[in-house]
Amino acid sequence: MEAKENGSLHASVDEKNTNSEVHVKQNGHRAAAEPRFRFTPEPSLEDIRQMQAEFTDQRDWNQFHQPRNLLLALVGEVGEVSELFQWRGEVAEGLPGWSEAEREHLAQELSDVLIYLVELAEKCRVDLPQAVLRKMALNRLKYPASKVHGSAKKYTEYQD
Repeated sequence: MEAKENGSLHASVDEKNTNSEVHVKQNGHRAAAEPRFRFTPEPSLEDIRQMQAEFTDQRDWNQFHQPRNLLLALVGEVGEVSELFQWRGEVAEGLPGWSEAEREHLAQELSDVLIYLVELAEKCRVDLPQAVLRKMALNRLKYPASKVHGSAKKYTEYQD
């Protein structure tokens, strides 16, 4: 999570907290815990992969959906997400001040990103949920909480 530039408000995740709550610190003191945003449990990534595979099959688009093409489409969709944030300055968590139409537009563009990412992973035979588990384990080794807490440095910048 990011902190305000002046350092007066910090949000951190308590990794030991099984309720996945965010503890907001003001002036160095822990304030009341706020529940973290959660996704609904369905559809799963596998459900999304199946829906997209059926969609693509029904349109005979697999001939166009090769890894390179999917990657370029993914990059294009990320660009469309970027456009929604361009010229706004910093945007606070929860997007205060955004209209429902702006939020829905963002939801559609982020969905496009996810759909292309899942399809790219499928075409490359990458099991994303398992890859995420492996990557998170690697990140825990590269960024031990006791060493990096409150810092945004890259792991190569930390000294033992």
